[in-house]
Amino acid sequence: MAAPISAKIKCLFCRIARGEEQTKIIHKDDNVVVFSDIHPAAKHHHLIVPLQHIDSPKTIATEHIPLVETMVEVGTAILKEQGGDPADMKLGFHWPPFTTISHLHMHAISPVSEMGFIQRAIYRDNSLWFVTADWLLNHLKSKKE
Repeated sequence: MAAPISAKIKCLFCRIARGEEQTKIIHKDDNVVVFSDIHPAAKHHHLIVPLQHIDSPKTIATEHIPLVETMVEVGTAILKEQGGDPADMKLGFHWPPFTTISHLHMHAISPVSEMGFIQRAIYRDNSLWFVTADWLLNHLKSKKE
């Protein structure tokens, strides 16, 4: 679901993607931009953000499956490049209303084994507030059938 122009102008992640904010960009391509989370849950904690403004994982549709797959591929590659351990990583999305920014973004976190108690709760797999990338992809694919 595309956002109105006013939302795109005001959205922090849209401004970061356009280079209007003082944020160190780790990666940018035709689909996504990647930068570090300002409140990291582990040594490597990056946000993979689509350039297209999409409100949240709750509002995406089956047509966004390739985008989510790209986000997973990029997130995994960035964690590897930055020294993260693919065997000890977490890829996922906060589920509304437990989001602080209304722009789809995936958390890529490693090493999960070094996350503290609070971080483990905040990023708990498939809870009411956080879903894994695998869960989201399976959910979208089940809608397609």
